[in-house]
Amino acid sequence: MRLKHLRTLLSPQDGAAKVTCMAWSQNNAKFAVCTVDRVVLLYDEHGERRDKFSTKPADMKYGRKSYMVKGMAFSPDSTKIAIGQTDNIIYVYKIGEDWGDKKVICNKFIQTSAVTCLQWPSEYIIVFGLAEGKVRLANTKTNKSSTIYGTESYVVSLTTNCSGKGILSGHADGTIVRYFFDDEGSGESQGKLVNHPCPPYALAWATNSIMAAGCDRRIIAYGKEGHVLQTFDYSRDPQEREFTTAVASPGGQSVVLGSYDRLRVFNWSPQRSIWEEAKPKEIANLYTITALAWKRDGSRLCVGTLCGGVEQFDCYLRRSIYKKKFELTYVGPSQVIVKNLSSGTRVVLKSHYGYEVEEVKILGKERYLVAHTSDTLLLGDLNTNRLSEIAWQGSGGNEKYFFENESVCMIFNAGELTLVEYGNNDTLGSVRTEFMNPRLISVRINERCQRGTEDNKKLAYLVDIKTIAIVDLIGGYNIGTVSHESHVDWLELNETGHKLLFKDRKLRLHLYDIESCSKTMILNFCSYVQWVPGSDVLVAQNRNSLCVWYNIEAPERVTMFTIRCFCALGQVAKARFLHETNEIADQVSREYGGEGTDFYQVRARLAMLEKNYKLAEMIFLEQNAVEEAMGMYQELHRWDECIVVAEAKGHPALENLRRSYYQWLMDTQQEERAGELQESQGDGLAAISLYLKAGLPAKAARLVLSREELLANTELVEHITAALIKGELYERAGDLFEKIHNPQQALECYRKGNAFMKAVELARLAFPVEVVKLEEAWGDHLVQQKQLDAAINHYIEARCSIKAIEAALGARQWKKAIYILDLQDRNTGSKYYPLVAQHYASLQEYEIAEELYTKGDRTKDAIDMYTQAGHWEQAHKLAMKCMRPEDVSLLYITQAQEMEKQGKYREAERLYVTVEEPDLAITMYKKHKLYDDMIRLVGKHHPDLLSDTHLHLGKELKAEGRLQEAEYHYLEAQEWKATVNMYQDSGLWEEAYRVARTQGGANAHKHVAYLWAKSLGGEAAVRLLTKLGLLEASVDHAADKCSFEFAFELSRLALKHKTPEIHLKYALYLEDEGKFEEAEAEFIRAGKPKEAVLMFVHNQNWEAAQRVAEAHDPDSVAEVLVGQARRALEEKDFQKAEGLLLRAQRPGLALSYYKEAGLWSDALRICKDYVPGQLEALQEEYEREATKKGARGVEGLVEQARHWEQAGEYSHAVDCYLKVRDSGNSGLMEKCWMKAAELSIKFLPPQRNIEVVLAVGPQLIGIGKHNAAAELYLNLDLVKEAIDAFIEGEEWNKAKRVAKELDPRYEDYVDQCYKEFLKNQGKVDLLVDVDVVAALDLYVEQGQWDKCIETATKQNYKILHKYVALYATHLIREGSSAQALALYVQHGAPANPQNFGIYKRIFTDMVSSPGTNCAEAYHSWADLRDVLFNLCENLVKSSEANSPAHEEFKTMLLIAHYYATRSAAQSVKQLETVAARLSVSLLRHTQLLPVDKAFYEAGIAAKAVGWENMAFIFLNRFLDLTDAIEEGILDGLDHSDFQDTDIPFEVPLPAKHHVPTSHSPVCQDVLKFISQWCGGLPSTSFSFQ
Repeated sequence: MRLKHLRTLLSPQDGAAKVTCMAWSQNNAKFAVCTVDRVVLLYDEHGERRDKFSTKPADMKYGRKSYMVKGMAFSPDSTKIAIGQTDNIIYVYKIGEDWGDKKVICNKFIQTSAVTCLQWPSEYIIVFGLAEGKVRLANTKTNKSSTIYGTESYVVSLTTNCSGKGILSGHADGTIVRYFFDDEGSGESQGKLVNHPCPPYALAWATNSIMAAGCDRRIIAYGKEGHVLQTFDYSRDPQEREFTTAVASPGGQSVVLGSYDRLRVFNWSPQRSIWEEAKPKEIANLYTITALAWKRDGSRLCVGTLCGGVEQFDCYLRRSIYKKKFELTYVGPSQVIVKNLSSGTRVVLKSHYGYEVEEVKILGKERYLVAHTSDTLLLGDLNTNRLSEIAWQGSGGNEKYFFENESVCMIFNAGELTLVEYGNNDTLGSVRTEFMNPRLISVRINERCQRGTEDNKKLAYLVDIKTIAIVDLIGGYNIGTVSHESHVDWLELNETGHKLLFKDRKLRLHLYDIESCSKTMILNFCSYVQWVPGSDVLVAQNRNSLCVWYNIEAPERVTMFTIRCFCALGQVAKARFLHETNEIADQVSREYGGEGTDFYQVRARLAMLEKNYKLAEMIFLEQNAVEEAMGMYQELHRWDECIVVAEAKGHPALENLRRSYYQWLMDTQQEERAGELQESQGDGLAAISLYLKAGLPAKAARLVLSREELLANTELVEHITAALIKGELYERAGDLFEKIHNPQQALECYRKGNAFMKAVELARLAFPVEVVKLEEAWGDHLVQQKQLDAAINHYIEARCSIKAIEAALGARQWKKAIYILDLQDRNTGSKYYPLVAQHYASLQEYEIAEELYTKGDRTKDAIDMYTQAGHWEQAHKLAMKCMRPEDVSLLYITQAQEMEKQGKYREAERLYVTVEEPDLAITMYKKHKLYDDMIRLVGKHHPDLLSDTHLHLGKELKAEGRLQEAEYHYLEAQEWKATVNMYQDSGLWEEAYRVARTQGGANAHKHVAYLWAKSLGGEAAVRLLTKLGLLEASVDHAADKCSFEFAFELSRLALKHKTPEIHLKYALYLEDEGKFEEAEAEFIRAGKPKEAVLMFVHNQNWEAAQRVAEAHDPDSVAEVLVGQARRALEEKDFQKAEGLLLRAQRPGLALSYYKEAGLWSDALRICKDYVPGQLEALQEEYEREATKKGARGVEGLVEQARHWEQAGEYSHAVDCYLKVRDSGNSGLMEKCWMKAAELSIKFLPPQRNIEVVLAVGPQLIGIGKHNAAAELYLNLDLVKEAIDAFIEGEEWNKAKRVAKELDPRYEDYVDQCYKEFLKNQGKVDLLVDVDVVAALDLYVEQGQWDKCIETATKQNYKILHKYVALYATHLIREGSSAQALALYVQHGAPANPQNFGIYKRIFTDMVSSPGTNCAEAYHSWADLRDVLFNLCENLVKSSEANSPAHEEFKTMLLIAHYYATRSAAQSVKQLETVAARLSVSLLRHTQLLPVDKAFYEAGIAAKAVGWENMAFIFLNRFLDLTDAIEEGILDGLDHSDFQDTDIPFEVPLPAKHHVPTSHSPVCQDVLKFISQWCGGLPSTSFSFQ
């Protein structure tokens, strides 16, 4: 597989912008990319971006960036995309078939954990993996999901096989699990398949194996059952990184894996059955590959990267141009893309069995594809994209292909015709014939569908030159046979396959009805014939006529059209006839003037020219030219028509004419026509005599059969039957014999004439015993005619099972053969079952073949079949069923040994392994020194012995002197040292050095070089080490290995500067050996006397250490003293140690030791005496240490503070007291902090006092000592801080007293804080006593309106009505205007202008509310009236008196009064008229009332009291208003009915209806009333919608 970069679809970004997933659609037309920003980009097949859409989160409250897209796949129909997301959901988007279609979510599947990967293998099934380890299935049809299987490990990868019927999942623990929806008969297991060494993020399922890879940089190919086939190890390649993703080609014969800057390509080799690695595709700066997607036709591979780039590659094995018109791209061994260079259309030709496509041809006017594989034939139609693959054994390329039929390819090979329907992978049928001409074969495939018939597939072909066979291709049986007396040179079925048309060499056209088995000749001299497409209309030509049969069921009804073309076609007679006609016309024109063409003779001759003799006859007879009419017919030898004319006109020469006609027929030897003439005249005997004379005994027989009186003439019948038998017309003779009740002769004739159908029918009636023989003879006849498929049933009827089986086999009717064989005894079946089995074995249908072999007692052949096909497991399984295990083993081992002798080691190996004898295969390979195969088997079957085997082979090869091969095995056994030793023993130091350098790590080769040099010694060693650049390293190595003589030798010869270093190492070696005096000398020679001092110090030889130090390194004397001091410290002799350290002038070290020992007093003493500058720092450190130590540390701080206090260091004491922290002892902390404050106040400056108190106060408050903190603040006159302390402690009285007594400015501050406290605490009852308004506001905030109004009632009138107004506003907003009204009823209605809007809203809601036109509404209206009355009284006393608002409220008061009075009147029957008058009166105020409601109520009230005129006007107005409200405008209202009234015209149009509209009962009643008022014909002016 080659990869060629085509284009960049999406440019990479500067940083990480991972392409999370990609997918190609099934129809190859769309490519989808999902980027890190969760947007799906859609490209067409040419790489142009055409569309995009954004994905959405499962829940918008988490934001649009709360998830990542982890999986994406197209549906099989390419119209939907499934998106798997980490927010536990899968969305299915419907994207449509066209670009730009609206994207809608059609399915969603909510999960319990994040979706990690996703596939869409079949129509309704989406498979996906979850972070919790489950692999689940989502059904888009039922919109439900279910678990396929569950694991405990995160799903890292998911893939399908090539057919989409199996899935593989990879998990974080390395597990790979396989599951099949349909194993397609493979028998492969499912469940846990293998445990990969690392999480298999890169997982691909190819045709022959599974490829997995991950972070260990190794690619492993697993077999179908999980065994390791191959391993590709790149872990030692520093350029390679982890493998992140993998994809298999659609054909499953190539796999691509992505890593960092690199694509690795692997191709499957069918010949070697291994994966072969192609040259990797390396692309700099590509960075990590995060996604791969392979186009379904295999031609494109898209690569997504970590930086957001998408690259597209062209994929192909090879490419060629066919006839400069087509491009053939082999994208896999079994897949070819055929592209039309002119149109750009593409067809993917693929072997479904995985066979390699050997050759592709484009035939049939460059429309049809033909390709061969080793075992199949591929065919295709480029126009319809229908492809087929059928089993086809190679025949040397001698096939002939015919493409005349657009639905079927006809293949002719070795006398056999095979039909293949495009788009079907099975042969449609095959027959034997030698006549391979498209004119002699007719195939009809579902061309015109008929009711009740699903499939209609028929074939008509020539069995021999005179016999046509018709076959039903669905059932595979013969449905008709046509035997003809002449050669057939053309045939064709009609589109429904019910009629057969054929033409013979004599140009006679015949029609054969398949259902009735009847044959009819319909035309002579036929030169052209054709069925009209799409119908059963037939068009044919004979000589000069075009014949059309519009109803083929009535072939005698034909429409004929004359075809004119005379001189141009050389028809001299017609040209002369026309010339004579023109002369007649000219003569008439000259003699009589005018147009000569109107003369009757001219018109008659023209009719004759058109063969319309009847018209010509009519023209002659119109002119009484009887003689001319008769002469015309006589000239044309149409004696019948001539005689008819003579009879019609009573011509005296009638009898003469008849005699002349008969004589003419006899003279011209037309005995047949003469016989027909005699037959028409009723002279049957004469007619029969003439028929016999003409050699037409069949016609004679027909005539005899039609007349009973002739049948009685025995002599005549015998004469006719003799003539029929002589003419070999046995079937007609049989009919005649049967008619005269001579069944014996009839049966004999039927048999001779091969009319077996009639013979069988006759025999069933007359000779039942003969039926079986006739059926057998019928079958024999059909076999002779090569109609083997038709013969089968007849043999079955004849109980000739053997012949039936042989016929079925010859006709390739394998299923029928099996059916017959299953009915036979075991002996018969055993002969033929293997023959059928061989056929199915050739088709690779091994299971059927196995069953047949087994039935035929040929199990051994079945085993051989599986063995030859390489299906070792099935062969072994079968053998185990039928044979004893030891016999199976013996059989396989014997066969394996034979193959071993033939050099077929791989086949022998498979046999050994099949019977679980891998050791024999290993021995075989060892015997033949095929060590690679031997190692392979050991690794597979005895992995624990692999290393030992390599080691053993290495030793053997070493003994044989095959050192290079031995090296390989030693290294495979991880025994590189043995390899080096082998080469060393052989004196091959260079090879030993090479192996050590490449295999032994960083320093191994140096050691080998050292040994090599050591073996040489002297100058040679120096030269070698100098050449290798290891001279100095070897000196060091010699010293490290204690080879000091060799080291001194090398340094003496070449590296004199290394001599002191060697002395030093030698000294160290002597020190380790305990030789201290010699070591001292070497240290001094090396110039390292200090090392000697340290050596003695280490061994506590203080005297020697002091001696060497004083003699050779005075600077080390102090170190000796320090060493002694350390020893003293270890012995807890602190006085001695202190003295030594002070001698060594190291007081700081003494200080450190005291600190480490926890002797802080001694440390402080030393510090104060010798390093006073560090005293303060030491003190702080001591305090920190005390704090860290908790309670013990606190005690130390307190103790130290007391020491400072006693010493008069009050500042230090205060600092110590302030640092005391002990959460478990608040009393101690308070005491210490108060002590610090006390000392600061007594002994420290004022500024320091304030700092301390300000530091102590918050700390006291923090532990709840508010009073103590306040007292401290007061001691320093910090009044504000004291008040804050009391406030924080909720000591409000103390805070107020302090503010009042010490600083009255803070009294308001305390009051304000108290109010805020009460508000925050929700203590409204207490707040009332402090701030009433604030308390009321708090009630409002809490929604405690009753409490608020109750409290406000106790206040002044203004405050009360402020909160009443707020409550009323709240109630109105809640839709409770009635409660708002009750509020003002209770508390009165003040004349505040701010409240006017509330009053108006209450009024508006009341008059608009439904259900108020009744007696029960009285109290509501009365309350409204009372409130408005109270308001108007208050307005009179206010500044708003007589204002427009005052007038408006007075009007509202009047309206409320009307409503209240109306409700009161409605409760009394006698006051109905008053209520009606009030309703009418309210119409004056429709500027304030809902106008539609007012007119409706007035109309209903008027109607109730019998005022029908007024009711009609008001209700009609109501309907008009309803329409106006619908239309939103009042301009169309007619006011003529209200011209002289005080009802206003200009009123506000309501925004909505206040009375139910449309088809409500209210409106229906109104319409009904108006309709009745108008006499049943409502006017359009009050139409109502």
